[in-house]
Amino acid sequence: MVFIVSGIANSYFVAEYLDQVKNQVVWNSKTDLVNFVHTYAQKNNQLPIEPKIDPVWKLIPGYNGLIVDEETTIKSAIEGNVKSLNDLHFIWKEIEPKTKINELKPYPIYRGNPQKSMVSLMINVAWGTEHLDSILKTLEKDKVRATFFFDGSWVKKNPEMARRIVSEGHEVGNHAYSHPLMSRLTNEKIKEELQKTEKIIYQTTKHKSTYFAPPSGDYDQRVVDIAANLHLRTVLWTIDTIDWQKSSPDAIIERIIPKIDKVTWC
Repeated sequence: MVFIVSGIANSYFVAEYLDQVKNQVVWNSKTDLVNFVHTYAQKNNQLPIEPKIDPVWKLIPGYNGLIVDEETTIKSAIEGNVKSLNDLHFIWKEIEPKTKINELKPYPIYRGNPQKSMVSLMINVAWGTEHLDSILKTLEKDKVRATFFFDGSWVKKNPEMARRIVSEGHEVGNHAYSHPLMSRLTNEKIKEELQKTEKIIYQTTKHKSTYFAPPSGDYDQRVVDIAANLHLRTVLWTIDTIDWQKSSPDAIIERIIPKIDKVTWC
């Protein structure tokens, strides 16, 4: 994918570099332009980060790189008769990691790539609907989308709420059917829990899951492998709100905020 990032100069590493040279750079030939664009790219390209298996965090996803498309940038500058940095628009392109996450052995994901400054919300839904209206209104007010992991038996009892969650733009995930401890089940029962949930989620919302969150965070490698064979990536949390203890909002915030450090799953 190729695109122009109009706000790229706002990022610190680029802004600093531009401030140093923007009042100095003028080129009189194509060679000067080519050399400048190449030097700029070498200083500012961010190469992709490969996914890896970590002994603590298990599977850590990769992260796309962002590099200057030198050829297209130069061509655009020549066609526009650009003679100085002030008028030059760098054209950037994303570069994916060489290794795809699905090429690695199935492992659970506990966090995203630490270079990605982002947090994702995982909301496991296996209880009633007491707090969901308030949660959904808060998410909508703040324009935040979350991933709701549905217990299959909950969807059966609350189809309208399940459809509302999807209609408001949230992602759905699989949380098994009867909230069992998955590692204690037979292979056949593990598969049944996942498939039964997937079936009722699709019948109710017309959406399929991509991720599976094990109830109570309980799993073994069999569970991860069986989920992967059903095209479900196993994910767990980086930070647990422990909201089932019915802590106050301030207590939950105090528990979470100090631990957030460029994570993807929390």
